[in-house]
Amino acid sequence: MSAPRLILASQSPRRRELLHLIRLEHEVRPANVDETQRSGEAPRVYAERVARDKAQVIAREHGDAVVIAADTIVVVDGDVLGKPNDAASAAAMLARLSDRTHLVQTAVAVARDGTIVSDVEEVDVAFRALDASEIQRYIATGEPMDKAGAYGIQGYGATIVKRIRGDYFAVMGLPLGLLVTLLGNVGLAYEFGALREA
Repeated sequence: MSAPRLILASQSPRRRELLHLIRLEHEVRPANVDETQRSGEAPRVYAERVARDKAQVIAREHGDAVVIAADTIVVVDGDVLGKPNDAASAAAMLARLSDRTHLVQTAVAVARDGTIVSDVEEVDVAFRALDASEIQRYIATGEPMDKAGAYGIQGYGATIVKRIRGDYFAVMGLPLGLLVTLLGNVGLAYEFGALREA
């Protein structure tokens, strides 16, 4: 039996990189959904809803495919830090995260044949202390501007992270262990570079 058609409902280069890492061939079809957090919506519920919405939109358009979607948020003091709007908002986020621990939540959803399964991976991330000039130098690299919480752990941001407790790949944007579990839940077994019917 041929491998199932796999679609990543995301334009994130990091998620693409992670699927390439585990040798899963895929297409990219970014999903256009409203990613606004609803009033009173808990961060974890919010992330999972957005991931499921992305998967459902693309699954409706490509019913023959297995669709993978994800959403990553950074949470501190119960507040969700999204992608910064500008350099000033990036600086404010990084200053808020400096010398403390925050929570990264990455929701993953997998849709296949009208079924959708999802879950959330949670990781504690601790930053070292950052002064204002270092924050400005990091922002000048451009890296913070398209990332939740204004940092990327797989780039220059690796140097400002003191420790993590949990799945590193979840902080990058796609927890691979969880992904394999969810693929199993829709009847697909990951065989180290390929998918087959479970």
